[in-house]
Amino acid sequence: MPLEQSNTKTRAKSGVRPPKKFTVFIHNDDFTTMGFVVLVLTTVFHKKEEDAMALMLQVHHSDKAAVGTYSYDVAATKIALATDMARSEGFPLRLTMAEA
Repeated sequence: MPLEQSNTKTRAKSGVRPPKKFTVFIHNDDFTTMGFVVLVLTTVFHKKEEDAMALMLQVHHSDKAAVGTYSYDVAATKIALATDMARSEGFPLRLTMAEA
């Protein structure tokens, strides 16, 4: 039985790329309490209590700190959740994101 040849070609590269990553930053202000910042970091960003305390102190001393790196949709959702949480308590907490 003779072998048949195929005319299909294989591509070495696919057009699929991993999604861009975005770093979320939390900013210092004079009104949001340290305890509330720790609460946001533990509930929204799932940080351990010790890590949340260290991040809160970093924000307090250097005006902002990176909280985590996520895909765009996850970063935007976490920022919206944290902002809504802060506004419902009357705090002006500000979070931003930048491409990693």
